[in-house]
Amino acid sequence: MAALEGVRVLDLTRLLPGPLATVVLADLGATVDKVEDAGAGDYTRLTPPMHGDTGVMFHTLNRGKRAMVLDLKHPEGAQTLKRLVPHYDVVFEQFRPGVLDRLGVSHQALRALNPRLIVCALTGYGQTGPLAKRAGHDLNYLARSGLLGAMGPKEGPPATPSFQLADVSGGLWCVIAILAALRERERMGEGKLIDIGMVESVVPFATPVLSKLLGGEPVARGDEMLTGGLAIYRTYATKDGGAVAFGGLEPKFFQAFFAAVGLPARAEVVLPGPHQAAIQQELTALFASRTRDEWAAFNEEHDVCLEPVLRPDELLADAQLMARRAFIQVETPSGPMTQLGTPVTPPDLQPSPAPSPGQHTSDILREAGFSDAEIEALKSSRAVR
Repeated sequence: MAALEGVRVLDLTRLLPGPLATVVLADLGATVDKVEDAGAGDYTRLTPPMHGDTGVMFHTLNRGKRAMVLDLKHPEGAQTLKRLVPHYDVVFEQFRPGVLDRLGVSHQALRALNPRLIVCALTGYGQTGPLAKRAGHDLNYLARSGLLGAMGPKEGPPATPSFQLADVSGGLWCVIAILAALRERERMGEGKLIDIGMVESVVPFATPVLSKLLGGEPVARGDEMLTGGLAIYRTYATKDGGAVAFGGLEPKFFQAFFAAVGLPARAEVVLPGPHQAAIQQELTALFASRTRDEWAAFNEEHDVCLEPVLRPDELLADAQLMARRAFIQVETPSGPMTQLGTPVTPPDLQPSPAPSPGQHTSDILREAGFSDAEIEALKSSRAVR
């Protein structure tokens, strides 16, 4: 039996944050019913690259789910949602604060229909505060949280990250909160409202840097111990145009490294300060003297926290990622495809493929007690599809 078998989730989200959270819940056995609007639906359906007629990202984020199309702006759309809610354990929504209120299906209204309901609201800035209704995306949340402000380079604007940390962390904090709320409901018998803002969701990722701030010390952008200030904790170019990441913070690692390359190991390598520039210059020349693969072989022999910086096109063949099932195979109507797994994806998972728009609308409504005549009437009025 899957861990979350029997848990029913009504997923009103799209794009990355919410769908990532709900695909984790689906991988763990929950029944996740994805609700899309009658217009464009989830934009990732048409986001290239494509597998068949559906975007690869949509496939990955929506495997194992069912799908219905429901127009909440239609006069009968909100009433339909209200009839669905008593049949679910969790409603997961990603609208800006106030949107559901205007549609007549506020958090309070939904919970009044089902006191055991857990409503998870994931937004950029949360349900409260002066920025609650502001629009934003991952980069904006990283900027507002101070994380970008701590990133290098030292001069000029911070680098644009190659990952969506706020989106992903916001979704995963939701998973944690939902699991906790389900456990709490077992004891108390009631659901609750979960309010997660993506801005505060990323702040804990800067714990080492922000600890300085909380201790009354200034934070130097791109120059803290773990943001480029230590020569033994940063990336270096190699002879062949590749790069390596050196993270030998502990004495046993940096001492072993320096001994192996024939350089003296001095205590000041772990102390921030102006002297780091000379050490960095020395290591820059050293790492440029060998290829990336030669340094990878060096680490295999000495185990000093030195890793090759892999290109994205090398990941699918990486032995470690393959052994850990970072990628899984899923059968789809357009043929088998490789998808991203998660650290909690069961090793024997064989999920159904991502659904087509409205593929399960009738099934979902029928399970909620709608008669066939009611379903046909809703389809005729275009409240559902």
